[in-house]
Amino acid sequence: MYRRRGSSPRSKRAPIGLVVLLLTALSLVTAPTAQAQRSADRPSERAGGGAAAEQVLTWTADNSTTEYASAPTTAVAGEATLVFENSAATGNTTSMPHTLTFDTSNPDYNSDVDVNILANPDDANGGRHEVTVNLSPGVYRYYCTIPGHGQMQGELVVTGDGGNDTTPPQVSADVSGSQDDTGAYVGSATVALSASDDSSGVDTIEYALNDGAWNPYQAPVPVDTPGEHTLRFRATDTAGNTSEEKSVSFTVVEPPADDTTPPEVSATVDGERNADGDYVAMATVTLDAADPGSGVASIEYAVAGGEFTPYDEPFMIHAAGEHTVTYRATDHSGNSSEAATVTFTIVPEEGEPDPECPERDDRPLVRVGYEHTGVPNRVAPDGCTVNELIEDEATWDGREAFRDHVRTVTEGLVTDGVLDEAERRAVVDAAKRSDIGRKGTQGYERIFDGSQKSFDRWKHVGGGGFGLNGDGSMTSSGVKQGMGMLWFPEKTYEDFSIRLQFRDDAPGEGNANSGVFVRFPDVRDHPEESRPEWVAIKYGHEVQIMDAEGGDQYKTGSLYGFDLVTRGESMVMPKGTWNDYEIRVVDQHYTIYRNGRLINEFENAPGQLFSPPRSDDPGTDGRQHAEGYIGLQAHSTSDVITYRDIRVRPL
Repeated sequence: MYRRRGSSPRSKRAPIGLVVLLLTALSLVTAPTAQAQRSADRPSERAGGGAAAEQVLTWTADNSTTEYASAPTTAVAGEATLVFENSAATGNTTSMPHTLTFDTSNPDYNSDVDVNILANPDDANGGRHEVTVNLSPGVYRYYCTIPGHGQMQGELVVTGDGGNDTTPPQVSADVSGSQDDTGAYVGSATVALSASDDSSGVDTIEYALNDGAWNPYQAPVPVDTPGEHTLRFRATDTAGNTSEEKSVSFTVVEPPADDTTPPEVSATVDGERNADGDYVAMATVTLDAADPGSGVASIEYAVAGGEFTPYDEPFMIHAAGEHTVTYRATDHSGNSSEAATVTFTIVPEEGEPDPECPERDDRPLVRVGYEHTGVPNRVAPDGCTVNELIEDEATWDGREAFRDHVRTVTEGLVTDGVLDEAERRAVVDAAKRSDIGRKGTQGYERIFDGSQKSFDRWKHVGGGGFGLNGDGSMTSSGVKQGMGMLWFPEKTYEDFSIRLQFRDDAPGEGNANSGVFVRFPDVRDHPEESRPEWVAIKYGHEVQIMDAEGGDQYKTGSLYGFDLVTRGESMVMPKGTWNDYEIRVVDQHYTIYRNGRLINEFENAPGQLFSPPRSDDPGTDGRQHAEGYIGLQAHSTSDVITYRDIRVRPL
């Protein structure tokens, strides 16, 4: 019997030595071997029993004064031969001298290798020089500044522990689905791949179905075509070691035509309970279904009589009061179970303030930056969640500093029984894959932290308003018609990520109707507008928030007037539940996440018009802003919404 269920959660880079190598045009060295030259564009190679081949990294220059003709981007830690050639052979026909200089003064970069090579086609080496160095994990910045012309520059990312890591990752597959008596999967099978590497970390996982080509693995692979199948898979670490190809074989068959029995489905509610059996502050609901015939195809749930929503993973409810969750399951033959319910009560936490956690992040699963782990976001003994303790929103002094922090935190969580060893490795591997701590990355700045001081930094235009609450949140108040906007006038943002939490607090049967305005110009520069809040609509974009069965067709995650998201895709959560919302804007590409899941992407192309077109609206031609302000919408009196913990990170 196959069971489909979710996991139930419980309540400066330090230099590694200093090697100084100062080279000028007088430094003459021998040419590399033919084998080494063939390796010039490859960070590392493994041969024979996994021994590291010679690592040669080559830069070339030509007549350009703004960029190198070629340059490596990655390498592995350990010994490497650096080759710099600025010669007629590489395209320099003007005898312009160039340098290859490693930056050793910027704390954002590795500083343990000092290289300064001057080369030109007329020097004693014909413009070709090389030197052997020892690279450390991290990022090196190199450049060549030519007075009166420009600057060539770039980054060299060094991963792993070089020749010390010769062990490939461990990779495995798990096939899930409903199985018949012969072991065949009924209707469909899903293959989930996972890999771990305790040394340099997992870089990629790949798979190939049957005789197909290799593909990067990003999510579990569904297979619903009847017949026998073989899925091959492998993983590669950041040091270049690739595991041996493995495979898993399975059979998919059609659902039985005579299956008329619906699945059995149950609910489990977890959380801290008081003496009366009520849940304190929050409860987590986990649904479980089983079907011995054609197998479970889907599980759905609804809260407080609302519309059914697809169930994928445990969900949390925070609002105080009595709650009823209705749930059902459907098998591959189309049989649906009778709706069942579970009722429970949540009471406020008494006498205990919120724990002092580095961040606020109660998403159901642990995510490190944008890397998924699949690990439940459990609560540690100090009251903070795993996500909060990882501190991936902070500014870190180098990637290794962040990774060391994650290793220390997860080791403590294993000791406390919050994580097991496999989960610890999954979180550490996600930290290795992430860009947290990479040079140029910044942490999040909290522009609303719940204090009066931070609230006073915002300004309101239009109708309605927002009021500060004693728990560090702010709630909208509207007008009978129209809208208002609370905006942050201190800064404009170019490419950025904004994260916040929102809660639908609309009274009665109503639903919150609000939105996050981005990249709009200064409203004070548009005195012709009798309603200045409309500057954000006409010249910026509104990322919608609306969890309603009916009403406006633009639901949460939509780019209002331009890009629809349906109710199901927006993963509507029960009223009174805090939702994590992230909007990323890079160039003209908008990406929206809700509770850690991607729900919409939108490309802001010139010429698009508001739908339906508005006579006073310039369309996206007026929205091609490279930067702008951020604001929150206050709608009518019935569309009450509460926000908290608003933070922005430049990208």
